[in-house]
Amino acid sequence: MPPETPSAFPAEKISSPEGWNTLRRFLPYLWPADRPGLRVRIVAALGLVVISKLVQLSMAWLYGRAVDRMVPGMEPAAEIAVALVAAYAAARFGGVLFDNLRNVVFERVGQDATRRLAEHVFIHLHSLSLRFHLNRRTGAVTKVIERGTKSIDVMLYFMLFNIAPTLLELVLVSIYFKLVFGWGMVAATWVMVAAYILFTGRVTNWRNALREKMNELDTQTVAKSVDSLLNYETVKYFNAEKREAARYNDVISQWADAAVKSENSLALLNIGQSLITNLMMAGAMGFVVWGWSVGRFSTGDVVTINTLLAQLFRPLDMLGMVYRTIRQGLTDMAAMFNLLDEGQEVADVPGAPALVIKRPTLAFENVVFGYDRDRTILNGLSFEVPAGHRVALVGPSGAGKSTIARLVFRFYDPWSGRILIDGQDIREVTQASLRAAIGIVPQDSVLFNDTIGYNIAYGRDGAGHDEMEQAARAAALTGLIARLPAGFETEVGERGLKLSGGEKQRVAIARTLVKNPPILLLDEATSALDTRTEQEILATLDAAAQGRTSLSIAHRLSTVADADTILVLNEGSLAEQGTHAELLRGRGLYAEMWARQAEAIEEAAEAAE
Repeated sequence: MPPETPSAFPAEKISSPEGWNTLRRFLPYLWPADRPGLRVRIVAALGLVVISKLVQLSMAWLYGRAVDRMVPGMEPAAEIAVALVAAYAAARFGGVLFDNLRNVVFERVGQDATRRLAEHVFIHLHSLSLRFHLNRRTGAVTKVIERGTKSIDVMLYFMLFNIAPTLLELVLVSIYFKLVFGWGMVAATWVMVAAYILFTGRVTNWRNALREKMNELDTQTVAKSVDSLLNYETVKYFNAEKREAARYNDVISQWADAAVKSENSLALLNIGQSLITNLMMAGAMGFVVWGWSVGRFSTGDVVTINTLLAQLFRPLDMLGMVYRTIRQGLTDMAAMFNLLDEGQEVADVPGAPALVIKRPTLAFENVVFGYDRDRTILNGLSFEVPAGHRVALVGPSGAGKSTIARLVFRFYDPWSGRILIDGQDIREVTQASLRAAIGIVPQDSVLFNDTIGYNIAYGRDGAGHDEMEQAARAAALTGLIARLPAGFETEVGERGLKLSGGEKQRVAIARTLVKNPPILLLDEATSALDTRTEQEILATLDAAAQGRTSLSIAHRLSTVADADTILVLNEGSLAEQGTHAELLRGRGLYAEMWARQAEAIEEAAEAAE
């Protein structure tokens, strides 16, 4: 028996009703109504299964008859024995031929079903809310998809081309045994099969508890390794390589112990299965030999029954692995369907129209929101950003500034109140049209592990090279690109780590310019940059904001002092608003924050001197 392949997602037991429900949900992917060609392939593959099994069973009869012809006195008819041997060899080849033709015919069906289900899950994951993705480990989610898709093809193969052919073979062998050896041999065969299945089922169920622990630890191992590697820089900042290695070693050591127990239990299963099948083989051959001694059976019958039982044992020897594979496959598929069952926290209302913008105004009307019900972030917030104006949002940390950007993009819906763009409630329009109208340059611009050109053109599907170059020029990127040997084809690395902070921000700005949205959000776009780079990026952002409605979320007040209006948030409410000069004269929270930041800048300058 081949060794097991370690599988899967946290072990949840799949009962028979749940297993059938999982298969029922998968059936439309396997038997698609809109793909008659795939249905024909399935029928053809099953037909080849039947033909292959009949051909393979004929081998035993041909082998036995050839042996019967090899007795004293049959020498003159040796050509018949030769013909039977040739037919036996042809049957062996035919079995291999039809099995492989079956695989060729069915391969497209299995791969297409796997592709469509994986695509469906991937699209659904992108439709889920930000809350779902913040609460789930990315490594664990991707592992669910990986295991689910891998299990489909293997599980289908075993169900259609192992279990079904074995049942057919058992019926045909039983008919032959009844005709040649009597009901006693049929009964013994079925008792052996029943004992084999019962033993395999009980031992496998015991082993599942061991495998469940191993699977859970396997998932933890992957999740911890992905989490650690994604935070590579943080690990280096705190000199924590040994700590991370110790954490990883702890969980992978537990996984190794569980894997050893699982493999040892597999040895026990194999020994028990071999004992049952070989007892049957010894009993059956002994019975036929006895029958031969009394003239009831021929010498060839000994060979025939040996060959038939050997062929029947071959798929039975894999029964334990087949049972585990199907059960684990159902678990992995159920985990994928659980992702599909994950409800959309933010969804379009039925028949929602597209957002139509004539004047790109943005307004919050008495908005109340919090990430958890026991903690309110925004308390009845109201403000308006007129079309074409540059408005800034400032306030202490925790005032809710970045939450506003997430609400505008409708990553969450407010508990109460409304958010309006050009007078239209964003909950009443499609999310796709809403997000198409808004561009953002975030504080931490994460880039795809691809080229600079790809990341710039990502702003709009179908963007041409000329648009990409124009956006790069407007974002002051042409100097950098000219210095790079590969130009726009330069790889930026994982999350854009090969670029500096300022370079990443310029790529993010260029990406937004390619999108060309009427509304622009700048979410602390320069807070992570040094002063010189910040001034360069601010000039670029000012140029990008021309002719657009822009809302700048800022921590450093000096970066938004020239805004048309400054909104000051405190504890989720609008504390004050006005121009920079008006707010300083008001001697309120803004003036206090300005004085503190000015004092901090002076102290930093003195320390530098």
